[in-house]
Amino acid sequence: QVELVESGGGLVQPGGSLSLSCEVSGSIFRVVSMGWYRQVPGKERELVATLNRGGAINYADSVKGRFTISRDNAWNTVYLEMKSLKPEDTALYYCNVRAYFAVSRWDEFWGQGTQVTVSS
Repeated sequence: QVELVESGGGLVQPGGSLSLSCEVSGSIFRVVSMGWYRQVPGKERELVATLNRGGAINYADSVKGRFTISRDNAWNTVYLEMKSLKPEDTALYYCNVRAYFAVSRWDEFWGQGTQVTVSS
């Protein structure tokens, strides 16, 4: 089974910084993309940042210039560095991986979510 383990969430004051990480393990043949999403109760889950094999990196407009997504060379870990945090960044952050797990078979995998709270 595939497992995504997240860490780094917590409470931070506005303007502060926080770093998230997500380690991927299990029977994955090849990772296609990795990213971070977030969700607030009562709202749709939204994209924060993603990166893929083609080299494309996408950020939500609301986090551009403040957040940075990165990964290790083996595609085992994805990171999210968050700076200049705002109260509106408060959400449950999910790690996401799209990968092939068998011949011609792929799926999307999610972490359990880690809470980020930005408050004075």
